[in-house]
Amino acid sequence: MREVEKLVQEAKAKIVAETAVIPWKDLEKYYAQGKLILVSETLNLVDVGYSISLDDATKIIEWMEQGLLVKEFNNQAKAWHNEDAEVWSVVINPWILVQTIKPSTDE
Repeated sequence: MREVEKLVQEAKAKIVAETAVIPWKDLEKYYAQGKLILVSETLNLVDVGYSISLDDATKIIEWMEQGLLVKEFNNQAKAWHNEDAEVWSVVINPWILVQTIKPSTDE
């Protein structure tokens, strides 16, 4: 494995290790402070975190323009509050990324 690929895998593994399911209500104060970014369910949370950690402006701007990364999501925030929901979350300083937990397709 090339050194660069190894570094990328290590960085992503660190993000995976720091990703957790957390009650939305524990994050509400950070949302009010403007520190949260909602990541679309169509994106991989770890990949987004990695791109943000690299300050990959091209990807970040593209995702924001497509509505796949959103800083203001009042309707979703209210729904999560009312549902007492849990969300996927990871801190990529200075941001906290959140994502809806996809329903399991296992039967």
